[in-house]
Amino acid sequence: MSYELKSPGGLAGEPVRYGQSRLLVRGPRRSLDDPYVAFLGGTEVYGRFVEFPFVESLQARLGVDCVNLGSVNAGLDSFAFDDSLTRIARNARLTVVQMLGAQNISNPYYRVHPRRNDRFLAAQPALKTLYPEIDFTEFHFNKHLLCSLRDISAQRFEQVREQLQRSWVDRMSKLVEELEGRVLLLWLRYALDAEAGFLEEPVLVNRAMAEALRPKVQGILEIKAASAAAAQDISGMIFGPMELPAARHMIGPKEHMKIAEALACDLEPLLRA
Repeated sequence: MSYELKSPGGLAGEPVRYGQSRLLVRGPRRSLDDPYVAFLGGTEVYGRFVEFPFVESLQARLGVDCVNLGSVNAGLDSFAFDDSLTRIARNARLTVVQMLGAQNISNPYYRVHPRRNDRFLAAQPALKTLYPEIDFTEFHFNKHLLCSLRDISAQRFEQVREQLQRSWVDRMSKLVEELEGRVLLLWLRYALDAEAGFLEEPVLVNRAMAEALRPKVQGILEIKAASAAAAQDISGMIFGPMELPAARHMIGPKEHMKIAEALACDLEPLLRA
């Protein structure tokens, strides 16, 4: 099978920044003067390699401005500590918040990059004590770190996993409170390739964690999606000559349309209310 490799410059909606935020999010820039729905999320909400991500499709369907605040490689911390984007989301009629992986947040065991949350910065003393045999300078990405911790000691890794999940619920709860509960959580699940080290996105997020948030939000929309490779959805994507391996792991345009349809069914009654 062959693919047409296209220039990523062909994407509609070049990255933009809002206010004092240093985070690049998906364009086009929307007016914040009229009522709007905000979308906070990572690579999937951004719609990497996709000309019309589901947020764009929803704007036409809902008849209200949809502000895409998705950012490539962003995690929960990218938004939890960004006052400008949090303010935009708080002023929205409703905010759709993607449930992002628990591995990409700073926690009592390690720190992550403040914007590209998939990047590992440093181990905390607690992790150095738990794994004294590891040289943490060898790690640059959180998934690589966690896979190594699990391989060395599954028993000790359970302590790390439990702490990450507690930190995630706490961080998500604070973000929801900051948005005054006007939140629809988007639990976008899809399988990862074996070499990813984990079975599914969002990593380390389970049903108990979602249910802990349910009383605080307007609802939780769970969608089982598929990567572009699994869904044979690569041909409609836009990417450069060296980006095919990355594009295979993203969500393609057909899946974005499916997500838009599902979200519209949940958002329309919430917006009418």
